[in-house]
Order: sequence, then C-alpha cells, then structure tokens
Amino acid sequence: RVMMRTWFDQAARKKRRSQNRKAKAAKMSPRPAAGLLRPVVHPPTQRYNMKLRLGRGFTLEELRAAKILPKLAPTIGIAVDHRRRNKSAESLQINVERLNLYKSKLLIFPKKSGKKGVKKGDTPKSELQNVAQNTLKEIIPIQRPALRIKARA
Repeated sequence: RVMMRTWFDQAARKKRRSQNRKAKAAKMSPRPAAGLLRPVVHPPTQRYNMKLRLGRGFTLEELRAAKILPKLAPTIGIAVDHRRRNKSAESLQINVERLNLYKSKLLIFPKKSGKKGVKKGDTPKSELQNVAQNTLKEIIPIQRPALRIKARA
C-alpha cells in the first residue's frame, strides 16, 4: 500500500502564505512589496515572442539612457542585468520610459536623521509624511498590447 498525500491543510497553508506575504510587506515598508523594478522583455522562441513579461534586470545601456548610474540602481530598487543586451530600439525606449516613470514616483528617505544626514537627491521631509506602500504584484504594471486583430474583409 502506498501512502496517500492528503490536502487537509490546504486552507491553513493558504492562510499561512497570506500572513507571510503581509508580514514581509510590513517588514520592508515603505519599499514596494514586489521587490525590485524589472524591465519588460519579449520571451524567447517563436511560440511566446509576441507576449511581454518581466525580465531579470535592466541593461547598462537602458540605465545610461535614463541617466542612472549602474552602481546606484540596486540601492534605489532597480534590478540590473549586465549580461542582457538590447536588440531593438523599441524595447530600449519602452524600458527607458519605465525607468523615467519610476524615477518620477521615487521617494528617497535620508539615511540618518537631522540636517547632516540629508544628501543631495533625497526627498524633502515635507513629502515623506504618510507615504503609502506600493503593494501591487508588479511595481509598474506592464501595458500589454491588444492581441486581437480585426478580421479583414
């Protein structure tokens, strides 16, 4: 007789996963719960390349175009992949726009309190009151193009 694997703990497991997600989000607050900002990429192979998904990290060229230093990027929540390369100007432009949108929404907290702790590029103290955490699955959702093409007569 083979032992059967039961699923009596399914509801409890679901509840535990949910609680763990909430605890993780609370621990990393006010940083986005989704983690690092990731680029939009086309998956490989003919079967999937019409779709879009999140990639591993932005290329050095994309960061350069958005005027972000590659060493600074991980410290402000941007994933970097030095191996990836841009094959088309369109995808480069989409990811640069994504970086610029993120930069416009970014609030940088000073490392230390007091006047000496404030560095150039930090957000003013007046804007840092009651900052809401981004709890979306993706920091900036992907704008997926409509795949349905109207039939031609």
